[in-house]
Amino acid sequence: MIPSELKDKVPPHNSEAEQASLGALLLDPDAVPQILRYLRPDDYYINANRHVFAAILSLFEKGQKADLITLADEMRLLGTLDNSGGVAYIAHLTDTVPSSANIEYYAKIVSDGSVRRSLIKLAAVIKQSAHNDSIETSLMLDEIQESIFRITQSKQTINYRSVKEIIPDTMLQIEKFAKSKSPYTGIPTGYTDLDSMTSGLQNSELIIIGARPSVGKTAFGLNIAANMALRDNVPVGFFSAEMSDMSLMYRMLASEARVHSEKIKSGLIKNSDIQKLMEAASRIYEAPLYLVDVPNIKLLDLRSLARRMKTEQNIKILFIDYLGLISHENPELPRWEQISSISRSLKALSRELNIPIVALAQLKREAEGKQPSLADLRDSGSIEQDADVILFLHREREIDKKQDERSPYIPTDIYISKQRNGPVGKFSLLFFSSITRFENLEKENSIH
Repeated sequence: MIPSELKDKVPPHNSEAEQASLGALLLDPDAVPQILRYLRPDDYYINANRHVFAAILSLFEKGQKADLITLADEMRLLGTLDNSGGVAYIAHLTDTVPSSANIEYYAKIVSDGSVRRSLIKLAAVIKQSAHNDSIETSLMLDEIQESIFRITQSKQTINYRSVKEIIPDTMLQIEKFAKSKSPYTGIPTGYTDLDSMTSGLQNSELIIIGARPSVGKTAFGLNIAANMALRDNVPVGFFSAEMSDMSLMYRMLASEARVHSEKIKSGLIKNSDIQKLMEAASRIYEAPLYLVDVPNIKLLDLRSLARRMKTEQNIKILFIDYLGLISHENPELPRWEQISSISRSLKALSRELNIPIVALAQLKREAEGKQPSLADLRDSGSIEQDADVILFLHREREIDKKQDERSPYIPTDIYISKQRNGPVGKFSLLFFSSITRFENLEKENSIH
C-alpha cells in the first residue's frame, strides 16, 4: 500500500495486489482466461510485474502453462528476466499468496489502480490543453469526452453466459412485450410496412435513408420524427444542416394541419386553415422534439451536442439531415475518407448512447431514373458497411410531372436494401407533396 503522506506523489497502485495476482496465476495457470477479463500488461504499475504478466500471456498464446521454469525461460527469450529481479523475484511471487481462490479480487484491485492512473494522465492533458490557446475549445471538449469513453470501454469486461442464464431474461422480455401489447421491439415509425419489416427502429443501430434530390427524404425523416414525438411522446433530436428550424416548422405545421404549404407563406390563407394550424401548433408545442439548425455542422459539435441532448432530454432517437453536410475536422482529407470517418463515428455514437441514429444521404446522379442500389450512396462505400439498415426512396420523375389536382398524392417506392437483423424488400407509400407528408397506402382516400 502507498503511505498516506505519499499518495499525492505516487500514482495509484497496489503492489501487494499486483504480486498476489501474478502469484495466483503461477499457482493456477489455467486461470489466465479468467484474469484476462480484467487485465492487460499495461495495467500493472511496477515494471517487473508488467514484464512477468506479459511473459505469462506469451506462454498462454503458445499453449504453454507458466511455472517457475517456463516463465523464467520465456522472460529470457523476451529479454526481460534480468531487469525484473531474475528467478528469485518469480519465486517470491508464489510466496505472496496462499492460493488462487481470490485471483479475481486481486485483478480488480490492479484494474482499479490502472483506471485511476489513466484519469490522472488525462487530467494532466486537460490542464495542458486548457492553457493552449491554439486548440479550439469545442475540439478539446470532444477529445476529453472521447478519452473518458475509451477508458470506460477498455475496462468493460467481456463474458459469456449459458442458455440457462439467458432463457429467464429472454422470457421476462417476452412477457414485457406481451404486456405492452406492442408488436414492435423498437421505436415505431408510424409506417405500417416499414415497422413490420424492421419491428421499429432499434437501439444502437445506424439507419440510412437515401434518395435523389426532391424525392422527399427530408419530408420522410421529419414525418417519422413527428410521428414518434407527437403520437408516442418519444423524445427526438433532429439535426438539420440544410434547412432552418423555422422552415422545418413550416413543413411540420403543413403536414400536421393538412394545409397546403404554399398557402402558409402566401398570405392567401383561409380562416378555417388558420384554425387547423392553431390546433396543429398546439399538438407540436407539447411534443418532446428538439431541433438543431446549424449549416455545415462539425462532426465533433454534433457528437458533443448529441451527448448533451441524451443527458438533458433523454432523447431516444436522433435524426441527421443530411450526412453529406457534416463537416469533418480535417478538411484536407479526401471526401471519401471524411465520409468514412463520419459514418464510423455515427455508428459508434449510436452504440455509445444506445439509441437509433437515422442519417439522410444523397445518392449519386447515376441513380436517377432507376431502382437505387447500395452502390449509389455518394462519397463512400463505408456507409454501406457501417449502416445496420439502409433504405431508399424512389419514384419515376414522370410521375411527378403527371401529378394534378385529381391525383393529389404521388406513389413512392421504399426499398429496404440492407437490414442486418431483418428482411429486405420493397413497399410503397403515398407522398402528398402539397403538405410534404407521407402516408400509408390505406390513407389514399382520406386526404385531399
